[in-house]
Amino acid sequence: MKKILFASSEGVPFIKTGGLADVVGALPKYFDKAEYDVRVVLPKYMCIHQKWKDLMQYKTHFYMDFAGESRYVGVLEAEYEGVKFYFIDNEYYFSGDRPYIEHHWDIERFMFFDRAVLSALPVIDFRPDLIHCHDWQAGLIPVYLNDSFQGGDFFRGIKTVMTIHNLKFQGNDNSNRFMGISGLSNYYMTYDKLLMGPDGNMLKGGLVYSDAITTVSESYAEEIKTQFYGEGLDGLLRARSHDLRGIVNGIDYDVYDPSKDPEITYKYNKDNAVSQKLENKRALQRELGLAQDDNKFMIGIVSRLTDQKGFDLIAYMMENLCQQDLQLVILGTGDRKHEDMFRHFAWKYPDKVSANIYYSDPMAHKIYASCDAFLMPSLFEPCGLSQLMSLRYGTVPIVRETGGLRDTVIPYNRFDKTGTGFSFTNYNAHDMYNAVMYAHSIYVERRDDWNGIIRQGMEMDFSWQASANKYREMYDWLIG
Repeated sequence: MKKILFASSEGVPFIKTGGLADVVGALPKYFDKAEYDVRVVLPKYMCIHQKWKDLMQYKTHFYMDFAGESRYVGVLEAEYEGVKFYFIDNEYYFSGDRPYIEHHWDIERFMFFDRAVLSALPVIDFRPDLIHCHDWQAGLIPVYLNDSFQGGDFFRGIKTVMTIHNLKFQGNDNSNRFMGISGLSNYYMTYDKLLMGPDGNMLKGGLVYSDAITTVSESYAEEIKTQFYGEGLDGLLRARSHDLRGIVNGIDYDVYDPSKDPEITYKYNKDNAVSQKLENKRALQRELGLAQDDNKFMIGIVSRLTDQKGFDLIAYMMENLCQQDLQLVILGTGDRKHEDMFRHFAWKYPDKVSANIYYSDPMAHKIYASCDAFLMPSLFEPCGLSQLMSLRYGTVPIVRETGGLRDTVIPYNRFDKTGTGFSFTNYNAHDMYNAVMYAHSIYVERRDDWNGIIRQGMEMDFSWQASANKYREMYDWLIG
């Protein structure tokens, strides 16, 4: 029996702010329980909903030296869908109304979490063969394992994997403060270890000291070895390229299933998708007050409204898009300038643009099920989940060829009628606009081809099982 521990700052269903939580919560379910014992450890945030806290049971507690003080560490556990979750409890560090609070404070909180995770393992009598660390918040686990946890037999030989979900966020702080809180010595504050400029860097620590590195798509694994995408760590990632692999994320095919989705009005599968999607489109047009027109090319956007997601390109071409025979349905929150831009166009073109500046899971499902196309023109996209959801629902993605978008959307070829979506290469507003208009022309003039694209997209397999098989290969390679 191979024992794996996922260490993360978030995981569904307990706490979620983004795609990281989906990976950590869903992936462990897809390993054969006869061969793998996969467990998850998370912080016990005070902001976790009470219904999830009610599942947790007290396991143990102890005191740990951290940042010059003796700190309480509580351990609770819960089982959810056959997976055991542990929760590190400390009200000083994990109170507050959200999981991430302020940069410098978050550094200290997750340093505490990383040390507490390792300290708790002998106490709960679980010795993993491998600890799978997710993003910078778990970055010091491989470092601590190399440093102060090498004394006894319990920790010797535990392997670590560091997964980068988004390289932009690294967990860095002034090197003196970093050493003072973490308890790490001067030895680690060099450029070949944790130092980056004047700062200590938690993610860099994980990348230097882990046994293997993964990221969430094959293309992103290549991109982050370049200066443009590497966020200052491209040299290190090139040096460790033989230990770096990309494994594309999946989605939970039980949650995202148009044949039984409780959030959508008309259920469907790939055989009746065309007619039933039209019924859903009519229902959404009515709900949002858009013009009732079956032939309007309806484009969906479900996203954080940030520059990373390509909204500066959309803003530049928004007036042009609104002059065309199409509708835009937007769902999400983010930068004020993008929120206000969509509000403005919804006011100016109420029959064409619906700006839903909030987040709602039911509305997201309705958009995936109702729209003809889904627009995702990201500047960079480590994996991206929205295009996987749109493919599952037969909504044709229009994406920029970067990271996971490039790996998961096959461009339409009008000669052999293959492909699952439309794409453009350069980060350029006119190229994006041309891709949208090309998709629109296929929708209007070659409806049989369009319906074929829908079917081909729905036949793709981006379930977690496919990803789990690749992670299993890596675990077996590391553990032996």
